[in-house]
Amino acid sequence: MTNVYFANRRVLMGSLIGTTIEYYDFYIYGTAASVVFGPLFFPASSPSLQLLSAYASFSLAFLARPLGAIAFGHFGDRIGRKSTLVASLLTMGVSTFAIALLPTFAQAGWIAPVILCLLRFGQGFGLGGEWGGAALLATENAPAGYRGRFGSVPQLGAALGFILANGLFLILGLFLDQAQFIAWGWRLPFLVSIVLVVLGLWIRLKITETPDFIAARSEKRIARVPLGEVLRDYPREMIGGTFTAIVGYALFYISTAFALGYGTVTLGYSRETFLAVQLGAVLFLVVGILWAGKWSDRASGNQVLMAGCAGTIIVGFLLAPLMASGALGWIWFFLAAALVHMGLTFGPLGAWLPGLFPARVRYTGASVAFNVGGIVGGGLTPILAQALADRGGLTLVGYYLSTIGLVSLTALLFLRRRKTSP
Repeated sequence: MTNVYFANRRVLMGSLIGTTIEYYDFYIYGTAASVVFGPLFFPASSPSLQLLSAYASFSLAFLARPLGAIAFGHFGDRIGRKSTLVASLLTMGVSTFAIALLPTFAQAGWIAPVILCLLRFGQGFGLGGEWGGAALLATENAPAGYRGRFGSVPQLGAALGFILANGLFLILGLFLDQAQFIAWGWRLPFLVSIVLVVLGLWIRLKITETPDFIAARSEKRIARVPLGEVLRDYPREMIGGTFTAIVGYALFYISTAFALGYGTVTLGYSRETFLAVQLGAVLFLVVGILWAGKWSDRASGNQVLMAGCAGTIIVGFLLAPLMASGALGWIWFFLAAALVHMGLTFGPLGAWLPGLFPARVRYTGASVAFNVGGIVGGGLTPILAQALADRGGLTLVGYYLSTIGLVSLTALLFLRRRKTSP
């Protein structure tokens, strides 16, 4: 088994490095939105309104992601996976680096949050094309019997990007005082992103095109309008795949962005303390993803996803008593439980979702379903969770999470008789 991974190390690294960078870029914005962007860019009458405004800017990327999925998916299915992956990484990387150079509201007035929102849109647009290409790079190169495990490799970027992003914020918090962090320290993670982008480009420029796309091109099976073909011929797969994807997003952003805001603003923990708790819990996301990849090869991705959705319903009922306890040990236990189930619902998607579509429209179909699911499961979750917590407490947030788990489980049942495409 080790020889299989070693023989495909360049492909797997090209898949993993891209998603690690994309999630690093995404998470540093999510962390900054939770702890500093409110007062720096969105003046309001209360800290809660500032936090909601910052979360609203965070959500812009989720609206941009389906547009990026359509654009990059079109070219990924028309001209190839490799060149499209390079373009998506550059789009996201430049947007992230530029955020580090922005003036604040106090320095530039309303132009500052406007530009911030535009750059956030650019992040989301690039990410919309990144995930689908990375998943295809891994799975379309997978040997027989390894599709689930290879497809889980780009999913590990979610955990690695989170560790890099929040680990850097934690280190900055330990060495900088609050005034220094607000004045300039928060900019450093955005500046560092350019180093990661250069590394990602260097790796991706060395990989070759995937066998599935080469075969489709040589046999002249290239779709003229991939999105039109997906909507016409695969609406069932698109709808089912979209609603299956939402549960992983909801689990993650409740466990990270919402939990960080709640822990620091409502419970009063320091940013460094709560980030350390989250970093300990996110290791269970790695465990969940690796477990899911191996399990899906032995059974099926559909079975693993159903188990993860069923577990999410239970996790939702644990949210209120564990988070509201205020005890860091119980909070960590909840975050770990949520993130291991996120691994079970997120890990199999790298192979399962592209498998719903044939190679000629796979980049578009998988990318659009994944990113439209992100609007509901990820983009709206921090806002809805904060609003529910403000109005009805954490119990309503838990019910929301359980409902998302039930919706995704229903989508899987909707698709269970559908044979995936080769």
